[in-house]
Amino acid sequence: MKVLLSSDEIQARIVEMGRQITADYAGREPHLVGVLKGACPFMTDLAQAIELPLTLDYIAVSSYGATTKSSGEVKLIKDLDQGLDGRDLLVVEDIVDTGLTLNYLRGLLRARGPRTLKVVTLLSKPSRRLVSVEVDYVGFTIDDHFVVGYGLDYNERYRNLKDIMVYGG
Repeated sequence: MKVLLSSDEIQARIVEMGRQITADYAGREPHLVGVLKGACPFMTDLAQAIELPLTLDYIAVSSYGATTKSSGEVKLIKDLDQGLDGRDLLVVEDIVDTGLTLNYLRGLLRARGPRTLKVVTLLSKPSRRLVSVEVDYVGFTIDDHFVVGYGLDYNERYRNLKDIMVYGG
């Protein structure tokens, strides 16, 4: 495996994203919803970089299973613990790839009445999009590599790597 993004690069970009979100949400209390499991490290670091009162929740969906290719079918594994009515919602993703998962989540969450709904992703892979999805805050745009580390996994392995690595199989 080779390093695609170092821990230092990741952390520097998260600080920038936190500043932007802090400015954009000044006077409001964003509600961050992390998409389990991959977004956990990113959401923790991002929440610490946002200098506003905020709340956190998690949702779990699956479209990969034990492969490196999306199945195209999205399943809800764990629902939210809190309601969304009237809240300023920020969906926090580790990676937006085909767009299928995000498209599913946006529809599911928008139906629950948030005041606003925006998406934050650490990584975006636009060359793999199967559906058009809007992403409001993007950490890094990457080429079509299968990546692991910093929460991203292959078959539940490699999430603990500090850098984001290109996985060779």
